[in-house]
Amino acid sequence: MAARPVSRMLLRVLRSSVRSCSSGAPVMQPCPGESSQSATEELSRRRQFLREHPAPFSAFLTDSFGRQHSYLRISLTEKCNLRCQYCMPEEGVPLTPKADLLTTEEILTLARLFVKEGVDKIRLTGGEPLIRPDVVDIVAQLHQLQGLRTIGVTTNGINLARLLPQLQKAGLGAINISLDTLVPAKFEFIVRRKGFHKVMEGIHKAIDLGYSPVKINCVVMRGLNEDELLDFVALTEGLPLDVRFIEYMPFDGNKWNFKKMVSYKEMLDTLQQQWPELEKLPEEESSTAKTFKIPGFRGHISFITSMSEHFCGTCNRLRITADGNLKVCLFGSSEVSLRDHLRAGASEEELLRIIGAAVGRKKRQHAGMFNISQMKNRPMILIELFLILQDSPPAIPSISSRDPIHVQGLRHRMCFSNHMPTLWKGCWVSKSPRLAPQQLGSGSLQRHYSSHPDTDTNPECLSPMSQARATHSGPLPTSDRLTHVDTEGRATMVDVGGKPDTERVAVASATVLLGPVAFKLVQENQLKKGDALVVAQLAGIQAAKLTSQLIPLCHHVALSHVQVQLQLDSTRHAVVIQASCRAQGPTGVEMEALTSAAVASLTLYDMCKAVSRDIVLGEIKLISKTGGQRGDFHRT
Repeated sequence: MAARPVSRMLLRVLRSSVRSCSSGAPVMQPCPGESSQSATEELSRRRQFLREHPAPFSAFLTDSFGRQHSYLRISLTEKCNLRCQYCMPEEGVPLTPKADLLTTEEILTLARLFVKEGVDKIRLTGGEPLIRPDVVDIVAQLHQLQGLRTIGVTTNGINLARLLPQLQKAGLGAINISLDTLVPAKFEFIVRRKGFHKVMEGIHKAIDLGYSPVKINCVVMRGLNEDELLDFVALTEGLPLDVRFIEYMPFDGNKWNFKKMVSYKEMLDTLQQQWPELEKLPEEESSTAKTFKIPGFRGHISFITSMSEHFCGTCNRLRITADGNLKVCLFGSSEVSLRDHLRAGASEEELLRIIGAAVGRKKRQHAGMFNISQMKNRPMILIELFLILQDSPPAIPSISSRDPIHVQGLRHRMCFSNHMPTLWKGCWVSKSPRLAPQQLGSGSLQRHYSSHPDTDTNPECLSPMSQARATHSGPLPTSDRLTHVDTEGRATMVDVGGKPDTERVAVASATVLLGPVAFKLVQENQLKKGDALVVAQLAGIQAAKLTSQLIPLCHHVALSHVQVQLQLDSTRHAVVIQASCRAQGPTGVEMEALTSAAVASLTLYDMCKAVSRDIVLGEIKLISKTGGQRGDFHRT
């Protein structure tokens, strides 16, 4: 990349063919036949003069409080290849029509204009920027802009290892990777996709290619990942990482909850208890981060304190959304469409006036955290990042498994959380069964948690008040003996090798009578252990997938879908659980559904037992099953 010029005026002087210089630098027109050495000396004198007399920063990018905006973030796409639970539904979010998004040429046109006015750093964001097919070409063309010192990218890391060698060659100079957990099973639970090891590979590739530091963005949310702070910090002992802990921020639709935010002070206190020698580093001008280092560690850690201690006074950032809107404040709702003016044929001067007017309206600081949570603003994914906090982060239990997979190159010595079995030592990564997609919701009067956003089940069927009876459809022959016992009375597994594959669906339910005290705590989510409904929901999903390991003679079933719902019944101070399982195969899934409901109810008991031992688990029953030679069953 071309070295940063001392001022924009230098570019104009060097390109000028006229005999004047607005900077006042002495300029002489070379005479015909004058030696090239004299011209070189003259150019050197002009450069020296401009170093000593820099031109003022662009008035168009300077706001009414004197803040100079030299950092531009450009969203390349609204799309993402992950489906984070706190980001978007499993099926995605409504996207802007392609015709309304900025074209590559429009992106480059705006970038040239901003760089010409003094922007020296551009960061490419999304959605997920690395899923844009021409991202390497965009970086290469940005790299040609004189005056642009740094091109960075913020990515979820899924495609990073594959694309980074090309991106580095094109001119990419800085990398931020979003990663909220070091636990593979929790990663899949959060993002509804596999990919943890691809992210690790991307971090490894960035280190191998010499990026230092590699920045790791970690949004810290109470009940989700605040127990992993020490694990993240330990990575900086032997790796050139800047682990950046970001306070959980409110955006449109994310149902921000102050209780879920872990403040900078609280995080710092946690780290200082483990590393009292933690020392603060000097803050760079216009930095959003408070940076610390543990003596002897190769990397360092930072805190982005947008909520508890804002950094508006030194803000130098502007943002362009994928659909071409200029945002002067991340938390502001006002935007101006540069795309519309571009397509209407606006000249460079007209665009600058529009940009200057928007920058001039920028407020001294954004609203406080509680006011921001009530303001209308875009979801984060439609502003710039793949990470939008779309729901209050769920509390989830520690997850571990025993099937280690080796990921080369990332190491550390210490491991602090129980659920992280020597995760980065060598690097051992726990592998767990894929967690089914989750979509958590809450109502104003009742908390009703479902593991799937679209339920076709009538909650009334869960009511234990109704008298249930079984009905059958199709042939349902009875057996005169137990199918899991052979002719000599010994336990045996049924051979299903000759049965045809059919779609099998089963629904089971259970009821947990909590009593008034525990019920109120669960209803208000005030249990010290965390969110009982979410933990029970997750446990039910895991149990369905592990049924064959819990029930000795059950066949292993490759489930295609697991859905767990929990609904509060205030009349009986109870939680009603319904579990639904689906698979394509030669054997039914009623045991999976029943195991799911039973384990979810046991988990609720475990979460609440400190409050009351007078908890009753009951009414574990099959609601329905379809598929198979024995016909369908429905309890009505």
